[in-house]
Amino acid sequence: MRRGAFYSGRSRDRSGRAVETAGQTPNASRPDSVGQMRPSPAGAAQGGASRGPSSPPAKGLRARLAYRFNQYPRAIAFLGGLLIALSVVLVRDALAPPAPALTQEDIDAAVLHTLETRDLPSRAARAAEAIRQSVVRIRSYSVDPSEPEAGLKERGTGTGVVIMEDGTLLTNLHVVAGAEELRVTFFDGSETTAALAGAKPDNDLAVLKPKQIPDDLPPATLGASNRLAPGDEVVAVGFPFGIGPSVSAGVVSGLNREFKSEDGERPLKGLIQFDAAANPGNSGGPLITMSGEVVGIVTAILNPTSARTFVGIGFAVTIESAGTAIGIPPF
Repeated sequence: MRRGAFYSGRSRDRSGRAVETAGQTPNASRPDSVGQMRPSPAGAAQGGASRGPSSPPAKGLRARLAYRFNQYPRAIAFLGGLLIALSVVLVRDALAPPAPALTQEDIDAAVLHTLETRDLPSRAARAAEAIRQSVVRIRSYSVDPSEPEAGLKERGTGTGVVIMEDGTLLTNLHVVAGAEELRVTFFDGSETTAALAGAKPDNDLAVLKPKQIPDDLPPATLGASNRLAPGDEVVAVGFPFGIGPSVSAGVVSGLNREFKSEDGERPLKGLIQFDAAANPGNSGGPLITMSGEVVGIVTAILNPTSARTFVGIGFAVTIESAGTAIGIPPF
């Protein structure tokens, strides 16, 4: 007979009658191996499916909550703290008084207070700062025929403005014409030689390519001279007499002007007339608007006397004409 199997048989009672009996073999609950016990069918019928070790005890709500807390103490503590913090924030916001709405009078008063208590930079100062890192000093060198043994000597100074990220810059042709060597000084004090890359004599314009440029050299922002009107404010930045960078401010005095130098060269046409102070050394520098956009290249001053100084009339080549000097269409 197999272990654990049910059997049936006959026995006799006290009167000698045979009766049917049913039962389980004595080995029904004997373990098959160490640590493993087969439950008897009777036990399975009575107990039903076995409960896992993680099932909470079937008691009251308090006991079940205590059991869950013992199972996940950190998670429950974190959720409890989060709920408390959220409650504090909600209560604080509910008790805080509403923020008053700003009126136009409040805004005007704040602006007036700032204007009265702080010294703000002028429009000309902001415009000059926008162009400052793009303005360069140009010096030309050549050999004096009377003293060839002395080598290269400085023969003139002027100004230029960087218009492309590779360092390409604009200046006046008369600043660089006839030079055997050109040197460019940048805003950070660094200096390098430059080569003439193009010229447009009709507009007294020259294009230079520096041999080296500073890191992150910003090109100037170019504007449009056709939006100018007489009376518009402008700023001239350059190196008058080699001093600078220097800033002067004025207005547009007129448009589409013509200028002819005393040496009898062909006249320059379509010029911007302005009254911001300009002197020898300003040539080739930018004429900019109050937003810092280049609208012209300073090229000449008019003085009825023999003095080469400014008397209130300066001229600049339009930036549109400068665009054709470097081989691109007008801006």
